[in-house]
Amino acid sequence: YGFINTCLKSLVVEKYGEETWEKLRLQAGVQDSFLTFEVYKDEITMQLVDKACKVLGVPADTVLREFGKYFFEFCKRSGYDHMLRTLGGNLYEFIENLDALHSYLFWFWFCLVFPQEMNAPSFRVEKNEDGSMHLHYYSDRRGLCHIVPGIIGAAALDFFNIEISMKIVNQTEEEERTGKKEHIVFLVTQNPLFPCKERNEFSSSSRCLVDSEKQVENQLNKEDLEKAKNANGDKGNSVCPVKKSHWKTLRGIITLGKGKLLRGFDPVYPKSLWIDTKTFCNGLPFHMVFDKELKVKQAGVSIQKIVPGLQTMGICLDQYFRIVHPEVPFTISSIQKFINSQFVFQTRREMMPESWKERPMLELRGQMMWMESLQCMLYLCSPLLRTLHELEERQMHIADIAPHDVTRDLILLNQQRLAEMELSNQLERKKEELRILSKHLEEEKKKTEALLYAMLPQHVANQLKEGKRVEAGEFKECTILFSDVVTFTNICAQCEPIQIVLMLNSMYLRFDRLTTVHDVYKVETIGDAYMVVGGVPVPVPTHAERVANFALGMIMAAKGVQNPVSGNPIQIRVGIHTGPVLAGVVGEKMPRYCLFGDTVNIASRMESHGVPSKIHLSSSAYQCLKYKNFEITERGEIEVKGKGKMHTYFLIRNKSATENEIMGRP
Repeated sequence: YGFINTCLKSLVVEKYGEETWEKLRLQAGVQDSFLTFEVYKDEITMQLVDKACKVLGVPADTVLREFGKYFFEFCKRSGYDHMLRTLGGNLYEFIENLDALHSYLFWFWFCLVFPQEMNAPSFRVEKNEDGSMHLHYYSDRRGLCHIVPGIIGAAALDFFNIEISMKIVNQTEEEERTGKKEHIVFLVTQNPLFPCKERNEFSSSSRCLVDSEKQVENQLNKEDLEKAKNANGDKGNSVCPVKKSHWKTLRGIITLGKGKLLRGFDPVYPKSLWIDTKTFCNGLPFHMVFDKELKVKQAGVSIQKIVPGLQTMGICLDQYFRIVHPEVPFTISSIQKFINSQFVFQTRREMMPESWKERPMLELRGQMMWMESLQCMLYLCSPLLRTLHELEERQMHIADIAPHDVTRDLILLNQQRLAEMELSNQLERKKEELRILSKHLEEEKKKTEALLYAMLPQHVANQLKEGKRVEAGEFKECTILFSDVVTFTNICAQCEPIQIVLMLNSMYLRFDRLTTVHDVYKVETIGDAYMVVGGVPVPVPTHAERVANFALGMIMAAKGVQNPVSGNPIQIRVGIHTGPVLAGVVGEKMPRYCLFGDTVNIASRMESHGVPSKIHLSSSAYQCLKYKNFEITERGEIEVKGKGKMHTYFLIRNKSATENEIMGRP
């Protein structure tokens, strides 16, 4: 069920983190979440367990045992705590009734939503003389038996404050109605976990209680019971005080008529049964008595009405019914093995009257009781009906069910429960749909943000998203780079527009990757011109080195772009200048993050007055790089348009970085 897979996911996430679960589920090839009431293939659970062993590097039995412990806690957190606690007052009673609880939950919970046949495991427990127990586990799902010690051990510790050890003493395969079943026998031994001090107090209080009870009994044996009542009544105490320890009621004392006080409880049976046969069969309309040969000796009136063949006493029960649960052969020995389980019988279609053959078969659910003196088995049962629709399908009425039978109430209550569960399923499915939509929305949001951050600096984009005004910022020192393609105008005149687009796209993709490698900000591209800046929008002291390394990478990358006219690698000019700028966002439609100031103009002049395949540096850029392990040559004084004479330089290479490092290759 989805409940199991959800629990397994919760265990991995809680103990090892979301990343481990994501890795595990991808390897197993399963979805991220499971619907609680949905039925999933067993292969999904087995695949998850197998991949958990590999990812976590632990044996399968350890994973399953830990899962068993966690599953118990998961069930408690899911609201089954009180139900589990009421199964028994000790571990033996708890395990003895576990199969009955499993059967109840299976037939009245999962079958309401999923009426198709599902095979659940079965349990049978035997108490040994030394206080240990043998737990028999039957399942058609092989390899999951190690979950059982985890669940039982956690329940023993939580409910009964005892620590148990469970080891497999026998493992076989048995042929059952649905095929081969794995039959595992566990030896269960238990040790109390009382601290030493509490154990001593517990023992001494027990001895004191026994001694005090003996004194009360001796005193009341000598005196009249009425005097004892009066004497104790004056003190305001009960005639039979019962002292309770912290752990449980140690001793119960009852009075029987005017007899002596008794410890415990001994039932009283009449010498003969004060009920006639007719009243018994009418009062328990759904019951059957059969012997070791499965011959029917007695049957209730309602079951005779539904299965007329039972009116012929002495017929074999297995001719008219088959056992649906537990999945055992229809023999008296198999039934005795599972005497504490709830048995579900289903009528055989071929043995029913013609009028019944088109209806769904009737199922009966109840308990078996072995009558040693008669060497017969009593099956006390009720019709297994969950809804009014099922009652109508079998052409039965509420009147067919005894007034004292709670099946009447269950049928009516389950009508309301079905509606609630259907609503719960719808809500869970809607929740899952919303989760998937939310996940897709988050992915699309990331794509949108990535596109936005490619156009604007991240902090600027975030301010614009929040509706804030972006103030212009002054940067005292940054390094700006311009580049263009040599003879670009001539290339455009001799080529198709698409060829120009393909050439520029190929070049810009290479340059864009380099901006990430060297952490510089791409400002804009206009035609063949490419502009980047270092130290803006985030000021850094290494702005000049970053832009210089980026420029060296541009020269190398341009060699891989083909000139569509000549077929040779294209040539680019690069100019770099360092100085102050003002930066800000301009416009509302397609806003751009622009740089303003004379530094931008000088960087552009360095590019336009540059030399093909060379990196032209201004004197301020040179001052920032001359002690940074770069090889630089002097160009000398040149006439710069609008600036007069300027002393400039050429950047040759980075002495401490390889070509692969410059290009960001491994």
